[in-house]
Amino acid sequence: MVLAFALLIPAAAPAADLTYSVSGIHVDASGPSASAAEAIAIDQGRPRAWDILYRRIAKQADWGKQPKLDAAGLRRLSRGYTVNNEKRSTTRYVADVTYIFSPEAVARVMTGVSPSYRLAGPGRKILLIPMAPNFDPKSPWVSAFSNPRFNASAVPFAVPTGTAPDVMALSDLKFDSATWADVQLVAARIHASEVVLALAIPLTQGGTAIDKPMTGKVQVWLRRIGIAETPMKTSVDVPLIKNPAQTYPLAADAAVRAIEVMFQQKPAIDFGPKASLAADVDIDSLAQWNQIQTAMSMSPSVLGVQVSAMDIGHARVIVSYQGPVDTLQDALVPLGVQLTQNGDNWTIAYAPPPKPVAATP
Repeated sequence: MVLAFALLIPAAAPAADLTYSVSGIHVDASGPSASAAEAIAIDQGRPRAWDILYRRIAKQADWGKQPKLDAAGLRRLSRGYTVNNEKRSTTRYVADVTYIFSPEAVARVMTGVSPSYRLAGPGRKILLIPMAPNFDPKSPWVSAFSNPRFNASAVPFAVPTGTAPDVMALSDLKFDSATWADVQLVAARIHASEVVLALAIPLTQGGTAIDKPMTGKVQVWLRRIGIAETPMKTSVDVPLIKNPAQTYPLAADAAVRAIEVMFQQKPAIDFGPKASLAADVDIDSLAQWNQIQTAMSMSPSVLGVQVSAMDIGHARVIVSYQGPVDTLQDALVPLGVQLTQNGDNWTIAYAPPPKPVAATP
């Protein structure tokens, strides 16, 4: 019975890491055949994708040390690719390609840049929450960040979507007072350990008559918050074009550039120590065990969970994690997992937090 129970436990699916995917690379090549044209086009686009990826994960001081890799070297970094807008003939291939790189292979190349670089779990990605002045998933300010041109941003980001209670509760956020606790449930879905709030403030005048056109600017304030980090703020101004809604695409461009500057000051590959601990888990049901595994896989602090022993209603696991153990504990609480220390022993329990309540209109 114990063996059957163990075999029924599904492995937690690894979350896709947007840091190592580079989208929006347009390729266009010709060759003696359709397949040859495709191969040439894919190889031509991969160096451009590598340039973008390198700047994502390297410190700005190391940008000049980027390894010059040939086609074979770049293929060794590759985990695959996907295409959109594909067009082909007997001798020509055109497409928009997303290149997917292997984090492990990239980490090996990066150690040649500096021995301090090493793979440290999920790569950097952020949750971007546009506010004008509150978060509204249907607003033109939110829509401004959905343009495909941002796929090649040096800092990959995702904007909240859907009608889940934790997403809808973001409409209650206050730009200056929001804390990590207010956003961590949504951030955990994409393994984001940091969030940027983007507040758009139209500063306009006139516009009430033909001879008095609307003038002014849109001011964008950015506030970056993260796990156990001191919030930081910056702002950019964008001249008004007719009205705020028509200015938002340009304001989004300026905001993303400012975010890239903010993140250039922090290495993308973590230099912090890795550690592990053994913990006992009491399991009431297979469904509860699955919930614990899924929740653990969503935490950006958790690098891996390995079952070392199992019996009916009980398991012992080895948890590999990044950073201080108290940060790990804090990161697991909103995901419904309680990690508790009792002397030299650790225990893990399922303890779902109260569900957020969406704001009523």
